[in-house]
Amino acid sequence: MSDYFRFLEWPVYKDSKSLCNYVIDLVRKIPKEYRYEIGSQVIRSSLSVPLNISEGSNKHSDKDFNHFLNIALGSLSETIATCDILKDNKFITHQEFAKVLVLSEAISKQLGGFKKKLHS
Repeated sequence: MSDYFRFLEWPVYKDSKSLCNYVIDLVRKIPKEYRYEIGSQVIRSSLSVPLNISEGSNKHSDKDFNHFLNIALGSLSETIATCDILKDNKFITHQEFAKVLVLSEAISKQLGGFKKKLHS
């Protein structure tokens, strides 16, 4: 694997990609009349997590990388909030939402670890 694309081997990148793929599967269950608006929004927010991790990984300063990690964390929160609304409207089950939470907590902890490492 290329050192240039080092993020491909990071567990946080792989986990965030798994979350995004899971969200895409969940969106397939949303009624068609809601799929474009809310489905598109939650896919974009979940996709933003691995994309910001990957983009930040190639920045030359810790400050720049930290900025992209913060964006990834914000997108992660947006994904959780949207899935919570999907659950409230019975578009996804409580179990599906619980899985989103478990995946998101693991990603959040890893991103927090990255941020601590950058500050030290």
